[in-house]
Amino acid sequence: MKIGIGSDHAGYRLKEELKKHLRKEGYDVLDFGSKSNKSTDYPQYGLKVAEAVGKKEVERGILVCGTGLGMAIVANKVKGVRAACCNDLFSARLSRLHNDANVLTLGGRILAFEFAQEIVTLWLETPFSRGKHSRRINQIKGMEKERFI
Repeated sequence: MKIGIGSDHAGYRLKEELKKHLRKEGYDVLDFGSKSNKSTDYPQYGLKVAEAVGKKEVERGILVCGTGLGMAIVANKVKGVRAACCNDLFSARLSRLHNDANVLTLGGRILAFEFAQEIVTLWLETPFSRGKHSRRINQIKGMEKERFI
């Protein structure tokens, strides 16, 4: 699986650790920045990863900022992206099962690496359950076509 990953300065350290872990697990990882923990603005990195997901250049995206919230807001502006901020296992699992989330956002100032690693692994391994949830995802896709750019 090809994964796009990005962060701002607050998520840089966690992004770097997750990137190593993902590559070790056999994932193809594309790093969209940032390249250091020097202060930067998260929207530019969130947009790069979200656009790659929306254009299907990568299958999934992982974004890290201080809380994960800002990155989720940015990513969800891109057509075809269903980003979920998941700083716990329950949300990570359900974001995949029920919402077919294709972008995971995390809080670099909230999560220790070991727990973030658990969240990412669970999120990547959890399939979309389909059924009634497919109907709901299709409604979202319809809204994107009708109402959004």
